[in-house]
Amino acid sequence: MKIQDFLEHHRVSGNPFAEEDAQNDTVFKRTCLESTFHPAWDKVYGDPDDPSTAIVFGEKGSGKTALKLQMVRQFEKHDAEHPDRKTFVVQYDDFNPFLDRFLDRVGRHRSVEKALAHWKLWDHIDAILAVGTTQLVSSLLDGGGHAKHRLPAPQARDLALLAACYDQSTGETFPSRWSRLRRLVGYSTWRAAWPWALGAVATALVAFALARAFSIGEGWSWIVPPGAPWWTPLAFLLAAWAPWAWRRARAWWKARGVVRGMRTGNRTVGQLASALARMPEVDLAGQPLPRHARSDDRYELLAKFQGVLGALEYGGMVVIVDRVDEPHAINGQAERMRLLVWPLLDNKFLKSPGLGFKLLLPDELYRFIEREDEQFNQRARLDKQNLVPGLEWTGETLYDIASQRVKAASTGSPPATLAQFFDPAVDQRRLVDGLRTLRVPRHLFKFLHRLLVAHCHSHTSEQPVWTIPLELFERELAVFRRDQDAFDRGLAPR
Repeated sequence: MKIQDFLEHHRVSGNPFAEEDAQNDTVFKRTCLESTFHPAWDKVYGDPDDPSTAIVFGEKGSGKTALKLQMVRQFEKHDAEHPDRKTFVVQYDDFNPFLDRFLDRVGRHRSVEKALAHWKLWDHIDAILAVGTTQLVSSLLDGGGHAKHRLPAPQARDLALLAACYDQSTGETFPSRWSRLRRLVGYSTWRAAWPWALGAVATALVAFALARAFSIGEGWSWIVPPGAPWWTPLAFLLAAWAPWAWRRARAWWKARGVVRGMRTGNRTVGQLASALARMPEVDLAGQPLPRHARSDDRYELLAKFQGVLGALEYGGMVVIVDRVDEPHAINGQAERMRLLVWPLLDNKFLKSPGLGFKLLLPDELYRFIEREDEQFNQRARLDKQNLVPGLEWTGETLYDIASQRVKAASTGSPPATLAQFFDPAVDQRRLVDGLRTLRVPRHLFKFLHRLLVAHCHSHTSEQPVWTIPLELFERELAVFRRDQDAFDRGLAPR
């Protein structure tokens, strides 16, 4: 007996329990994304008009990524309804490129743990600004609703500076992308062109004089003043080009400091120096650059980024942190996750005005928090961060999730229900009690998929049975719980 035959008998299209990862779950994205929420949803999501921080701990499969996708969808709906006070969402969930660059610079001759001990808050801010700036620049250049806008001069300067340091797009070369952005937002660099113009004019004058001298047969001596040394024209050229050389040298020195200070960046010294040299000195004077190992400059740059967003009609900014256990440098190890995440747990940072963080963290990290000292607690102030210690699911909620998925995949009217898959002996109370022991949605989907497979393999197509009996339900649930317990103890793969 085939699973497809069983599902078609109940007028269900496709297996609603085949996918375990919300990122690739088409049933979830099609319907459950906007209809099935965790009981702690309101506390985590908050108010889009006044972004707040929430820290959620949950075991693998408890729905952290689903929560992220739901938040992104709700923020998109809010933006569509309130275009004058939108929320800029940064999905800070791919740590691999940042960790790879960081470890390449810091950890060449160290273990991963010793290298990650040097990961600081400013490295996180650099990475967040890189993701946010790249996303914003791409949306502007692709015509994301602001293609015809000109920013006020201060914000145009700030965006040009942020893009020079943080834009990490690989879709086109950095010089062409930065130039397109500069023209789009109305940032003029002509005031920085005078050193080059001075040198070019001086070179043209000397070249014209030489051409004239040789045309009349006088040679080099014709352009040298009487009594002056022969190298006077060369000195004139050097003096004319000196301001340009000085600007390039200063830009190179600043760029070198930025590249060394940004341990997660991918900008080269030459690329950054070229951009900084094109910005007028008056625009760079007193501006923060990520050159030093400290957070102060990064806070100022983050404030500048928020100022740019404000000029583009964004009312706030939300940073969603997820999948901290997945980078290959972390490899799911709790201690490495702690070294990566702990610098983020700073109350001053998490309570930045107009900025909300949604930290979706593995439950292994909560055990570390329970053992932390008073100094950590004073710095993190988790009591102020909308803390959800465990993303727990009741049996009733898991039953509703399974029922909703069956309904979403149903093709009949009225839609199919989860209960009709089972023999009447498996009543709703027994289903709820059994599903409660599975704890999280991922285990729920795995079990129901395994149960369907076991039932269909127990019968032939000639003598099909269209309901799952109580005995099979009890047996498969016991086997699944045994395997689950073994996996939790690290004794068997799942």
